Amino acid sequence: MALTGKKRLFAEAVLARKSNKDAAIAAGYSPATASQAGSRLVKDKDVVTYLAQHRKKPAAKEKAATKERAAPPTEKEAVTQAAVAAGFALEAILTFKDPKDFLLAAMNDQMTEPKLRVTAAQTLMPFFHPKLGEGGKKDAKTEAAKKAASKFGVPKPPLKLVNGK
Repeated sequence: MALTGKKRLFAEAVLARKSNKDAAIAAGYSPATASQAGSRLVKDKDVVTYLAQHRKKPAAKEKAATKERAAPPTEKEAVTQAAVAAGFALEAILTFKDPKDFLLAAMNDQMTEPKLRVTAAQTLMPFFHPKLGEGGKKDAKTEAAKKAASKFGVPKPPLKLVNGK
């Protein structure tokens, strides 16, 4: 299983020296079950791998953490941080002006977590494969009458005369 957004937030909180329970609450888990979730997540192989990779560079992380503590992030920065935490590449996020293109890129990105890729595909489905029965009842009746090819079908409208002839 991939490192989900909640797992990543939990791991970041653990790297910030929070307890397992506080890290689980910070990641969005219920306070009632945060202790159990924290102990379960610490043993998760994806979280363990993430923690091992990011503990090698403590100086860079601490500098970034001091910058974040110095000034609260703006709304745009908060949205960008949430998107990066969810698994999107920052460069890719900022290059798209059309939501449809962004969803296509998210769906085809192998580095994005699978759940987000599936959600993007579900959102794009109506753009590429519209429902078959999107016409109304009257349209369906008219089409059925045209297909009937009998004397009881809908006749063609009369031809108009051109130039009064």
